[in-house]
Amino acid sequence: MAYICLLLSGAALLVNGLATLGQLPRRDAAVFSMVLGGTQLVLGVGHLLGTGAGSEALMTGAGMFLFGLTYVYAGLDVLLGLGSKGLGWFCGMVAFFGLLLAGAWVGTDPLLAVLWVCWSVLWGLLFASSALGAARLEPFAGWALVLASQVTATVPAFLGLAGLWPRSGLVACLAAALLAGLFVAAGLLARRGRRSPRRASAGAPGLAATVNDASLRHAGERGKTRLADQRSV
Repeated sequence: MAYICLLLSGAALLVNGLATLGQLPRRDAAVFSMVLGGTQLVLGVGHLLGTGAGSEALMTGAGMFLFGLTYVYAGLDVLLGLGSKGLGWFCGMVAFFGLLLAGAWVGTDPLLAVLWVCWSVLWGLLFASSALGAARLEPFAGWALVLASQVTATVPAFLGLAGLWPRSGLVACLAAALLAGLFVAAGLLARRGRRSPRRASAGAPGLAATVNDASLRHAGERGKTRLADQRSV
């Protein structure tokens, strides 16, 4: 069930990242998040009931609940217009707890520990943009969500479902390097997105030119009105 939740998270991260970048309506992403988040919560309950109360089972179940609650809260935040402040602080708490989970997994499953560090960074970006008002981070967060959706969720979910989950430290190190490159790529894409409107506006009439043209037309109309008044006198 944990791998199925991870597969669902890949879809949720992708859709929410595209919505953050303005490529999808936020209401569509909100409904999608609520459906997937609710499904993950149900699967989390089933996981705990089926695996018992061991430490690894409890940590896995905790991760499933954190993802599910985040998606449900994010969906409600948009649909009810809550303002994202509470969601941001919740994401900050989850980011901190994700680091604790990473530390707990590093000895038995180093790859999962690396993934939890990455997810904590994503939650931290949402905390900064929503709770602290750092709206400039939204393009970076959007691209990070889109790229991380497949690398940290969809592909690992497939490996787990196929019984190919790697547990070696070398694989974890390679994954860490790949994810570091992913965040660099997200930063470059976000920067290019911020610069694109400026380059596009350089080749088109600017706002100042439009205002000047309007002023000239207005002055010409006033001149015509005065001339007509003088002739009538």
